[in-house]
Amino acid sequence: MLTLPAALDHLAEVYGEPSIPEARPLFELVLRENVAYLVDDAARGRAFDTLRSRVGLSPEALLAAPDSALESVTRHGILAEQQANKLREIARITVEDFDGDLERVRALPRLAARRALMTYPSIGEPGAEKILLFGRVYPVLGLDSNGVRVLTRLGLLVEARSYSATYREVQRLGAPFAERGFDWLIRAHILLRQHGQELCKRTRPRCDRCPLSGECAFYATAAL
Repeated sequence: MLTLPAALDHLAEVYGEPSIPEARPLFELVLRENVAYLVDDAARGRAFDTLRSRVGLSPEALLAAPDSALESVTRHGILAEQQANKLREIARITVEDFDGDLERVRALPRLAARRALMTYPSIGEPGAEKILLFGRVYPVLGLDSNGVRVLTRLGLLVEARSYSATYREVQRLGAPFAERGFDWLIRAHILLRQHGQELCKRTRPRCDRCPLSGECAFYATAAL
């Protein structure tokens, strides 16, 4: 029977061992999620670098920045004006609700920390838990839809009627691995997300190239 650790090791053989990033400030992680809309990781990185160099990464800098400066950042994706407004909203929330210091969320219990992050634009439960993971606040398996899809297709968890219920199953699956620490869970996040983006796609998955097809519930059903 396929296990999550075994699946990850198979994926690492295909994609290589991912580079595990160090902890980043929570405010920067929230900004990164909103810095450009509908872009790949490379474009998001360029947008974030533009934000750092042209505007700055403090709430005060964002609130003081002219529209043109913010839109030079968010123009890396679509809906540049809307995303620029989101960056300002992130800064406003941080100043008004957290006295300008989002790092105080680290002292909150897990559920309270998650709720605090979900007050920001475009940050739902999975996004909040991703930030808690990559910020090294709580060891939770925060996955986006790409990673969740891989787990359901492999049969490692059952897809529920709603995405929120399926996501709760992700947390149950990941809970026993919390003791392995942040690096292990971040590795899992990166590998599952990459597999969902590159081979285990939502439409037209490349099962012929998948290292897990022999143990995949989705492939077994599709091959009938």
